[in-house]
Amino acid sequence: MTDSMGKRSFGLLDDLRYARIGSARLAPGGKYAICDLTRHDLETELTSTSLWRIDLASGDARQLTREDGRDSAPACSPDGRQIAFLSDRAGPKQVFLLPIDGGEARQLTHLSQGVDGPPAWSPDGESIAFTAGPAERRDPTAPYRVTRFIYRFDGIGYIDDAAQNIFVQSIHGGAARQLTDDAHLDRTLRWSPDGAEILYLASFDPDRPDLFSAKLRIVNLEGEVEKLLGLDWGFIKNAGWLPDGAGVMVVASRGDQPMATKDDLWILDRETGKTENRTADLPTGVEVQWFPVFSAADILTADAAALVNVVERGSRGVCAVALNGAPEWRKLLGGKRTTGLHDADDQKMLFLSGDQANPGDLRIAALDGSNERQVSRFNDDLLCQVEFPQVEELRYQTRDGTPIQGWLLPPNQGEPPYPTILYIHGGPHGWYGYQYGSDFQMLAGAGFAVLFVNPRGSTGYGDAFATALSGNWGVLDHKDLLDGVDYAIEAGFADPERLGICGLSYGGYLTCYTIGQTNRFKAAVAENPITDLVSRYGTADMGPWGSLSELGGTPQEIPEVYRRGSPITYAHNCRTPTLLIQCEEDYRCPAGQAEQFYGRLKATGCVVEMLRIPGESHVASITGPVRAQKAQNDALLEWMQRYL
Repeated sequence: MTDSMGKRSFGLLDDLRYARIGSARLAPGGKYAICDLTRHDLETELTSTSLWRIDLASGDARQLTREDGRDSAPACSPDGRQIAFLSDRAGPKQVFLLPIDGGEARQLTHLSQGVDGPPAWSPDGESIAFTAGPAERRDPTAPYRVTRFIYRFDGIGYIDDAAQNIFVQSIHGGAARQLTDDAHLDRTLRWSPDGAEILYLASFDPDRPDLFSAKLRIVNLEGEVEKLLGLDWGFIKNAGWLPDGAGVMVVASRGDQPMATKDDLWILDRETGKTENRTADLPTGVEVQWFPVFSAADILTADAAALVNVVERGSRGVCAVALNGAPEWRKLLGGKRTTGLHDADDQKMLFLSGDQANPGDLRIAALDGSNERQVSRFNDDLLCQVEFPQVEELRYQTRDGTPIQGWLLPPNQGEPPYPTILYIHGGPHGWYGYQYGSDFQMLAGAGFAVLFVNPRGSTGYGDAFATALSGNWGVLDHKDLLDGVDYAIEAGFADPERLGICGLSYGGYLTCYTIGQTNRFKAAVAENPITDLVSRYGTADMGPWGSLSELGGTPQEIPEVYRRGSPITYAHNCRTPTLLIQCEEDYRCPAGQAEQFYGRLKATGCVVEMLRIPGESHVASITGPVRAQKAQNDALLEWMQRYL
């Protein structure tokens, strides 16, 4: 449908027409940004990623590599003359070097197993560090003995096959030198200021279930490893050097706190081992990514700062955090949008800025947030074609008086009350708000209103709100959501006779849970759900650790909590026509979870179907191959149209 201005509503395949910027870096000298850009070919169903150079003054974008493979993770040399990147053009991914002005790329590494981790330049520009897996590949058809606590991980597969060690390669050629040799996945490589050592995170401990954390380690160029912080200290997500090399910045939450407790920015003194929390007073904590600014006089009273992303009430902005002196922080970028930091130098920051209609374009701003300017326009043609509806922000109180924030995205056509779909986020500690949601726009473009809410457990409202679900999965938050549905009905937005419900991951779990509590929804789509918390404990990659943290104990210790929170307990009550979408290689929410629910609904006579997506992991419908994304889009929309 088009309007009088010639614009149309968002279509079934429009999400796949967006170009997505994956990683972006500022080139030394401040003239260019280098990024990788992913596009989909809807006819061939192939996906390609290429490198682009953007002139920051003019916005002119020049394509540096062809769109016939996957060229990603660009990193500029310290002198700004070369770009190191990963490419599969010669088979398994290797590191290639490319002049920043374009030309022919030169293959630098020749590892038989290929390269996995992104390239990191040494300060002198003479070497590149990266990570790679085992040289000898296991025969996947041969019998295999498992000894790890958690032996497979979603999106990775069998962890023994994916263990990552650190290598260093001279840019002048020769063989790569292996620096570490352990059973971990070594990652997040940071060269020391003097180029003599590499700081890194050693994750996926073979003897521990808490795979989302890591140990903090340093390795020198002789392969000697120094241990700084272990898993017992806390959940370490990121780390980097202070300018003098005497200290380290760490993004982490303490291990003795409940899951969903905010991450803080810590300073670790290397000599004494003492840690200092620099963001204890920052209400919602910091996200994983950060960039140091060691000349911060124009931002804070301190002379050194870190730029960090902070999520607050449905938006993600940028703050500066002092690294020395009195604890201090300042918000630099905000607004009703989602920003994602990519790089910073001593004058400016580079970041993605997106909203509910646009997954994001690159922008630059001064370090104090002023002089913001858009520098990439890869999606302008699509954005100009589509009439995006204006979202309505909702504020309501739950039945127990808790304030909740939500949004309603109406369709362009029709009049309220609309057929309305409650779309539930994953996590459970995710968040919705002023960020792009592909399914939201697709459903609104097809004539539905989309209601999306941040119930208790969501990020961006402080620790008490985020950790409120401990021992209360489903029991607490499904009521928050139903109260939001009631609010949308009372406000005249939603038609109570045409309600749908859907979600992915924890959103799929809550979908299954909710339709066991009420029959008010006329259609449900649960994608990669958890339905049985007991079997999840032993089969999901984060089952043992996640269950202890989220539910408060093991199945034998608190059986009633597991029974009460399991959608399978209430499956016999379901009367809502339900579509289950399941990726067959999902190790986060294993296929058996959807299969149990499918079988139970079939046995009780409830209308139920299941779409299987072979060979794909947990979020393939969002980030996977075109075929998988198309299948999910088609199935979700068709099911809602059929029953609403």
